[in-house]
This record gives sequence, structure tokens and C-alpha cells, in this order.
Amino acid sequence: MAKSIRCIAVDDEPLALALLADYIQKVPYLELVGATSQVLEALSLIQQDKVDLVFLDIQMPELTGMQFLRLTHGKCKAILTTAYPQYALEGYEYDVLDYLLKPIDFERFVKAVQKAAGYSRPEQVEPANTGEMPDFIFLKVGQKIRKVDLSDILYVEGLKDYVSVYTLTERILTLQTMKKIEDILPAPRFVRVHKSYLVALDKIDYIERQRIFIKITPSRLAIRTKTILCVLQR
Repeated sequence: MAKSIRCIAVDDEPLALALLADYIQKVPYLELVGATSQVLEALSLIQQDKVDLVFLDIQMPELTGMQFLRLTHGKCKAILTTAYPQYALEGYEYDVLDYLLKPIDFERFVKAVQKAAGYSRPEQVEPANTGEMPDFIFLKVGQKIRKVDLSDILYVEGLKDYVSVYTLTERILTLQTMKKIEDILPAPRFVRVHKSYLVALDKIDYIERQRIFIKITPSRLAIRTKTILCVLQR
């Protein structure tokens, strides 16, 4: 049997911590090493090489998640957890596997840990396709099937049973769910920053308070992640 992935959950919210511990114990190839709100305890376990994967809250009283990651010196992989999606983007500077937006559902949790399984247990992963990954997707628009280049996509907005795909030149409305489009768009190139928004990381210009500004000239599109409002800044 393949070696289990040793996990620790770090969160200052007891309910969130209990939920993560419960989820970890439900996945057969995950082993719960600890669940703690004490960052020094977590760091000690990591420094002793007892942890393969940490589920890490971004906003904590003693240390932020980013400060914590710097102190681990890359000794283990990380999946970020947060109720504040605007902060999650910083984690990709530290090569995190994924981030989970609170409240976390079990299906999304499993999807994240499958990435960890790919890193920790390569013998369990399907053989890689020797061909290159496609740089486009197909979307159904009315009676047509549209080919859309990934490099053209700025962000995606969820609208119940539909999604709006905003590209450099147009808005494409397609009968699709956010979950399905999230599965189609490759991570971490595209990041879900809110339950209603997916953003192309390479199109982000900067983040200010609750808004993400997209690099597009001569104007910038901004997403208000809390008010779920998209506005045009001139």
C-alpha cells in the first residue's frame, strides 16, 4: 500500500479546524497528524519532517499564512483555506497546491487533495499524455460550439445556470455551471477568487481592498469580490 500523506490543519477558528480534521479522516490516503490553532506547534511538527501537507488558514492572529509559509522553507506542501479570497492569490508566490474558500464543502476538499496525491504519490497518477495540453476550450453558445483561446480569457462570472466568459474582445454567455467551468480551466492558471468568479492569474494587474484589477488597456475591469459587482474603471 502506498504511503499515506501526513496532514496537519492550522486554523484559529475551532469549527473550521474541526471540519478540516473530519474531512482529512474521511479520505483513506490522508493521515491526520494534528489539528491546531497554535502556529508554533504546527511549525515544530513541520520542522521535524512529520508533515507532508498543511491545510493553512491565511488570516490568523499570531502569523499570517504567508508568514507561516516563509518559515516552513518549503518542507511541506500547502493548501490554503480562507474566507477572504483576495488574499489567496498571494499564496501562489509560495507554490501552494490550491486554496479552499470557506465554507469548504467536501467535494471541493477532495479535488484539492487529489492535487496533493499527485505530488506525494506519483505512482498512483495516470501516465501523462505525451501530447501538449490544449491552449483552448470549447463552449456551447446557442446552437454553436465556440473555440476560445485560454490566453484571451480575462475572467469568468457565474450566473446561476449560465456563466459569462469575458475575453479580450467580447463577453461570451454559455449554458454552464461554475463547477464545470472550473474543472475545464487549468489550475493554477485560473483561480476561483469567489463563488461567482474565476480569474486568469496572468491577467491580474493589482489587488486593492476588495477589488481585483485586470490588465487590459486602455481601461481596467475590476471585480468586487464581496459585493459581486463588476465595474469598469477608466
